[in-house]
Amino acid sequence: MLTIADLHKEVRVGFRRRKVEILRGVDLEVFHGDVFGLLGPNGAGKTTTVKTVVGLMRPTSGSVQLGVAGRQQIGYLPENPYFYDYLSGREFLELCGRLFGLGGAPRRERVQALLADVGLEGAGDLHLRKYSKGMLQRIGIAQALINDPQLVLLDEPMTGLDPVGRLEVKRIIARLRERGKTVLFNSHILADVAELCTRIAIMADGRVLWQGPVADALAESPEGLEAFFMKVVER
Repeated sequence: MLTIADLHKEVRVGFRRRKVEILRGVDLEVFHGDVFGLLGPNGAGKTTTVKTVVGLMRPTSGSVQLGVAGRQQIGYLPENPYFYDYLSGREFLELCGRLFGLGGAPRRERVQALLADVGLEGAGDLHLRKYSKGMLQRIGIAQALINDPQLVLLDEPMTGLDPVGRLEVKRIIARLRERGKTVLFNSHILADVAELCTRIAIMADGRVLWQGPVADALAESPEGLEAFFMKVVER
């Protein structure tokens, strides 16, 4: 579904335009039907990798190959999404549907189905400014699914959520897995990753240090995924 090969990304920062390498030869494979967890400390390069996949950043070198018919088959929720908070949830999804060329009755049916799917059926006509953090995350996931994508990229979808909000987002990801969608998400919450993911990659300093099935990680570290993560990062 997704193959990243020898991906490098350099940016220039500061007054002197100093060159900084964010990605240093990232190799990654995500297979059809995976729920794939991208793990790593802050600054590891996770968000840059995701932005490169969706085309928001261009790599300095390397390649990104998608096993779908172009980026129109990708759904994406950024880490810090911006919503037009004067719109209702329904109006926002209607706007997203129009951007994908959905028209008339099919768009309205899709919006209604997504509101129900993310548990916001009763809040569809409420302005987004009145949504809680968890509700905003769910409407954000709904917009990422408006085009019925085959590959769904969620950047830190559970950050800042209370336990109820996390549970709701986890249920949505689990349903996507049941429907055969491929999901890649970044997270710092390793318990959620262990529960949801089929495969993971651990990044640090712009490189992938380890990738493979969650079952292999847990077999290597009976103490749990957190212990395995620390072992890999500290090697």
